[in-house]
Amino acid sequence: MDTVNFTAMKDGTKEEYEFLRDQEHTFNAMTADRILKELSSQAEETIGGYKITRLEHGLQSATRALRDGSDTDWIVAALLHDIGDGLAPQNHDKMAAEIIRPFVREEVTWVVEHHGAFQMVYYAHHYDGWDRFEREKYKDSPYYQSCVDFCERWDQASFDPDYDTLPLSHFEPMVREVFDRKAYDESVVMPGVVKGL
Repeated sequence: MDTVNFTAMKDGTKEEYEFLRDQEHTFNAMTADRILKELSSQAEETIGGYKITRLEHGLQSATRALRDGSDTDWIVAALLHDIGDGLAPQNHDKMAAEIIRPFVREEVTWVVEHHGAFQMVYYAHHYDGWDRFEREKYKDSPYYQSCVDFCERWDQASFDPDYDTLPLSHFEPMVREVFDRKAYDESVVMPGVVKGL
């Protein structure tokens, strides 16, 4: 079978859905390839007005995480935290979090999901009506300090065209390791566990 016969899902047969399950398994196994392709495409995307590209920002953040001795979850999260900027500039943090959610610790996903609000402490006071301290509404989260640290140490500091940034090829094995994990494995997701950076 090359394709299913049905044109409405409710008309599919058991055989067709088993065929599609096998196709999906193959597709899912190539997630890391698609992530790396998307990151590579960001080499041409400047972040309006900044001195570096979107890819350089992610690479610089990941390089800082690596040099801080952080684990693979944090390094890959630092690399991918802004991957949604191009398609979802108003909620890029949420988009990036959904990409990594099945494969990393809950703490790491939470930080990526909320880093946009936490970053506002650095710039929102320059805009009328913006709340510089929006992050304070999350102060009771067990992951609050991890997000403060992520933003301070890696994200806000990673716009330097002269920083000795490692290339994407250096991080490729880590991306593959993360996206080769079994999705939503509780021993990986570790709900409620705080390891910090």
